[in-house]
Amino acid sequence: MTPGAAARVTFRECRSERMEGYLRPYLPIALYTVVVAATGLFLLFASHLLGPRARARDKESTYECGAPIVGSSRERFSVQFYLVAILFVLFDIETIFLVPWAVIYRSLGVFGLVEMLVFMVLLALGFVYAWRRGGLDWE
Repeated sequence: MTPGAAARVTFRECRSERMEGYLRPYLPIALYTVVVAATGLFLLFASHLLGPRARARDKESTYECGAPIVGSSRERFSVQFYLVAILFVLFDIETIFLVPWAVIYRSLGVFGLVEMLVFMVLLALGFVYAWRRGGLDWE
């Protein structure tokens, strides 16, 4: 064997060991992904195999909160519905900001307290505005 050939083999072996070491932390993630996909496919197959086969017009129709279907499915929704949904998202985001702040508020000091008070006052003003405009009334 020539010295150059030995060097090439060593380089290849070193490169493959480096790649194995680099990819090794991702092995649990890959295994987890395979297990989750296999479980999902198994459950879909099992529900299809074991599920009821009876077809009825009532079972095929849409079901919404136990109320009978009235009108067309192409009716327009009230703007009020979207306004309530947006207000829900807004106040949900408020909670997302409040929880981390409550965890570290001591390290933020007075500046962090004032900042959060300004945030809460702005949200309270928005809430009062929505309330006065009738955004929370459902008719």
